Amino acid sequence: MTQQTATPDQSAADWWRSAVVYQIYPRSFADANGDGTGDLRGIIDRLDHLVELGIDALWISPWYPSPLADGGYDVADYRDIHPDFGDLADADELITKAHQHGLRVLIDLVPNHCSDEHPWFAEALAAEPGSPERELFWFRDGRGDAGSEPPTNWEALFGGSTWQRVLDSDNHPGQFYLHLFDVKQPDWNWDNPKVADEFDDILRFWFDRGVDGFRIDVADSMAKDGSLPDLPLNKHTGFGISKDKFPGAPLWDVHPQLEQIHRRWRGVADEYADSEQGARVFVSEAYLEPVERLVSYVEPGRLHSTFNFDHLLSEWSAESLHNVITRSLRAHQQVGAPATWVLSNHDTPRVATRYGKAETGSRFERDGVAPEHRGREWQHYTQFETDLALGRRRARAAALLELALPGGCYVYQGDELGLDEVEDLPAEVLQDPTWERSGHTVKGRDGCRVPIPWSGSQSPFGFGPSGTPWLPQPAHWSSLSVAAQTDDPGSHLNLYRTALAERRRNPALGDGDLTWREGEHTDLLVFDREPGFRCMVNFGAPVALPEGAEVLVHSGEAASGKLGTDEAVWLKV
Repeated sequence: MTQQTATPDQSAADWWRSAVVYQIYPRSFADANGDGTGDLRGIIDRLDHLVELGIDALWISPWYPSPLADGGYDVADYRDIHPDFGDLADADELITKAHQHGLRVLIDLVPNHCSDEHPWFAEALAAEPGSPERELFWFRDGRGDAGSEPPTNWEALFGGSTWQRVLDSDNHPGQFYLHLFDVKQPDWNWDNPKVADEFDDILRFWFDRGVDGFRIDVADSMAKDGSLPDLPLNKHTGFGISKDKFPGAPLWDVHPQLEQIHRRWRGVADEYADSEQGARVFVSEAYLEPVERLVSYVEPGRLHSTFNFDHLLSEWSAESLHNVITRSLRAHQQVGAPATWVLSNHDTPRVATRYGKAETGSRFERDGVAPEHRGREWQHYTQFETDLALGRRRARAAALLELALPGGCYVYQGDELGLDEVEDLPAEVLQDPTWERSGHTVKGRDGCRVPIPWSGSQSPFGFGPSGTPWLPQPAHWSSLSVAAQTDDPGSHLNLYRTALAERRRNPALGDGDLTWREGEHTDLLVFDREPGFRCMVNFGAPVALPEGAEVLVHSGEAASGKLGTDEAVWLKV
């Protein structure tokens, strides 16, 4: 037997170390007024669902005023609510009522970029080169003949150049501005003290309104190498490969500036540590490898937690997941932070679809992702047909594995229903900027953002009282709605409810440690947690359950006395 240890100490102040957090994508959760778009009133009306589910906190994706060029991650005003979603009074009510239900509330912080409709960027466009207004962003002169070439060869993550040329006051082509993502998302210049001060104030604005923390969008991207070096070329696109986050990359994980930003934010959060509400926290979104680079973000005095994307990216196999879990727990233990497990979110294909493919993810070896799988994009998997029955069976087992691991967990809305990726959305409804920026070759992320079903036999499935949802829902979701699954003891929804109830009452679950039990079956993952808890996940042929063990939760048929292929079980031993 080998033991993997995370930090075992837990107190009320450290609620985040064990919390199960439910992600709400507000456009697609619940629509109270029937206009086809989800809103804050819809979330308030559905809080009972979250309480019955058994989660500890909710994370709301961007709810700010935005032209929605990138689903709200293009923020026009960081201190208000998008009018489609409601207003600040609705936000205050939501926070208050969530707290009354015992739920904490996290919201998104989008610090790398804003919307091109943000007032400060509008002022920068109207100002002259070299002005204080332009110094808040990355405005630079072009290269080549008459400055017509971009300042660098970098490729935007949604396709095309990271640089957009603007017109001067005389309507002649002028400088370029940097945007790592869409052209409508200019990057903030974090070398400018005014930007840092502004975000301190934004944090305090929301902390003072009662939010319990922030999920930090692309938390590895704010700092830039001001020398703006070119990057090696992508032979397919002709641009520099910006997505490669190699140590020393000019766009990602730039030290020491990035660490200074994180520690400054932690100082703001710690100002509220002694309040009656308790700890205010951050969770980092950063795709970094190896995991040792990632856990530097959660060193003492820096951020509280960071998503474990190796877990999300891993293929469905015993060896790969064992390697991910082992390395993740070891690395987090070394800095005294809890691991934070995640299977899905608004940027990735839904679990039930992903696990129903012939290829389910990247293979992780003991020292990290297999070389031939590095840099693989999600569109790689669209070439494979989906076996949804297989995918849902694996998704059920994956949920029990995730919820049994030491640390905190995140659940994306609809995964508790076993929803599948909507892979056949018609081109005319697609809104993800990737679709346009890729020249209509990559559909993007809309398939996991379709409004979720609550009840009824046809769209909008109770999403709203009427109206057409902003993205069309597939007809077969009628059998996957909350209402359809509530009275079915074997449903996906009731598996989540049962598992989360057990997690809440079982002292072995949440933060802590685990002990691997190595056996003769290489297709089995088996670990124990004290006191008296065992999780088994079977990737191979059916096996008998241990004699004398009490079944707590089974993703398949507990009465069979066996653990079938692609099933998981929690046992009292």
